[in-house]
Amino acid sequence: MALIRTEPEKVEDYPPNIRSMMKKPSPAARTLGLKVEAFDVEGGYAELSFDAGEGLLNKWGAIQGGMVAAMLDEALAHAAGLTLSWGEICPNLETKVSFLSVARPGRLLAKGRMVKRGKQVGFVEAELRDEAGKLLATATGTVAFMAAKG
Repeated sequence: MALIRTEPEKVEDYPPNIRSMMKKPSPAARTLGLKVEAFDVEGGYAELSFDAGEGLLNKWGAIQGGMVAAMLDEALAHAAGLTLSWGEICPNLETKVSFLSVARPGRLLAKGRMVKRGKQVGFVEAELRDEAGKLLATATGTVAFMAAKG
């Protein structure tokens, strides 16, 4: 695996999906506090971190389950996106999330990887951990590969 740790000054050398995320993150990514930490294009692998603040909490002080699912969705999407050709997109067809432990505010770490890529469909998986390494949630997903329509 050729894991590349991201450095802001090298952003122009990165694949399009990573470059786009680092230069102009989506409103959702900003809300989640997403940062791309590392990636491996050949392995379809991405490491992300999230600065999970109080705006993501439910009324009991835990990170709301939908926010945890969104973090895992970002990890799935980044891993799948690394396998795209120019002009190709990969919309999500299906995601399954398993919540294993309560997620609390702070820095959370996600890893996503492409399990198998076919011509039209791909299978991805992700995990979310706290800074101590405790496994909080996992996800599997199915994505479709198609040409972007301009």
